[in-house]
Amino acid sequence: MKKQKFVALLVLLAALCAQRAPAQDRPKIFVGPSSKTLGYSPLWVGWKKGFFEQQGLDVEVLVLRGIPMVVQALAAGSIHFASGGPEPFMESSDRGLDFVITGGVINGMTAAIVFGRKYKTFEDLRGTTIGSSSLTGGTVTALREALRQKGLEYPKDYKILVVAGGSPGNLAAMQSGQISATTVAVPLNFAAEELGFNTLGRLLDAVPQFQSAALAVRRSWAEKNRSLMVRFNKGMVQALRWMYNNKDLTVDFLVKEIQLKPNHALKGWEYYTQNKIWPYDGEPNMEGMKHNIRVYYEQANPKAPVPDASKFVDMSYLNEAVKELGKR
Repeated sequence: MKKQKFVALLVLLAALCAQRAPAQDRPKIFVGPSSKTLGYSPLWVGWKKGFFEQQGLDVEVLVLRGIPMVVQALAAGSIHFASGGPEPFMESSDRGLDFVITGGVINGMTAAIVFGRKYKTFEDLRGTTIGSSSLTGGTVTALREALRQKGLEYPKDYKILVVAGGSPGNLAAMQSGQISATTVAVPLNFAAEELGFNTLGRLLDAVPQFQSAALAVRRSWAEKNRSLMVRFNKGMVQALRWMYNNKDLTVDFLVKEIQLKPNHALKGWEYYTQNKIWPYDGEPNMEGMKHNIRVYYEQANPKAPVPDASKFVDMSYLNEAVKELGKR
C-alpha cells in the first residue's frame, strides 16, 4: 500500500511539473535510479553540472529505494527514465510491459569479495556461510562463479545467507559474525579494509562481461518523443565524457554529492574509468547484456530459448545522439 501511495504521489508530481513546463520552455523529465551511489553518479553529473539543461531539458533525478519501486514508477508513467539492473526490465518486457533498454550506466561488476578478519584464503571459507543480497541475480551468480574458480562449489562447500541492505548490510552481518565473507561495492570495500576486513578478489575478474545497471524507458513513450530521447542521451554522453576527462573536478563532485571520503572517491573514479565501468559514450555492454540474458533465462525460464539482445535493447536513440555530438 505504501508503495502504491508513493507511486501515485510521483504521478501527481510529474503531472504538476508537466503543467509548468511550457512556461519554462523546457520539458520536465524525471529519472529514477534504484539508489544514489558512485555507480549512478553520472545521472547527478548530468543534472547538477547542467548537461541536461544544455540540451533544453529540465531533468530531475528521484531516488527510488530499490528496483521494484523503479519498475512500478516507470510502468505508471511517474518517471520517464529508469535505471537499475537490466533483469527486472527484461522480466517486465516478457510480462507484456513495453520496457526497452536504451543505454548503459554501470557496465560491469563493481563489487569486491571481502572476507572477515579471521579468513585469509578462499580455502578458509569452506564450510562457512557467505552473505548475499539474494539467491538469484547477477551478483550472486558471479560470486558463485568466482568461488567455483577457487575450488568451492555451492551448496556443497558453503551456505549463502540472504542479507538485506546491500553492501552496508553485508558489512554489518560480517562484523557481527553472521557470515564469513560477502561482496561489497566499490568504494565501500576500501572502507571495509579500513575496518580490518580483507579484500581477496573482484567479481570483475570472474565475470568480465556484465551489465550491472542500464537506462530503460517505455518504448511507446520513446517512439512518441524521439527528440527528447536524443537530447537526453546527448546530455548523458556529455556528462560521462566530462567525468572521464576531468578527474579532479569529478572527484570533488563525488565527495560533495555522493558524500564519499576524498580517497575513496579517487579510488572509485580510478576503478570505474580504468575498467570502463562507466561507458564513455553511454552505450550498454552488449557482451555483458548477452551474459545477463543467458543467466536470467537459466534462472527464470530454463526451458525457453534464449533471445537475442535486440529483444530488450534499442540503441537508435543513443546512436543518433553520439552522431550529433561527434566522437571525442
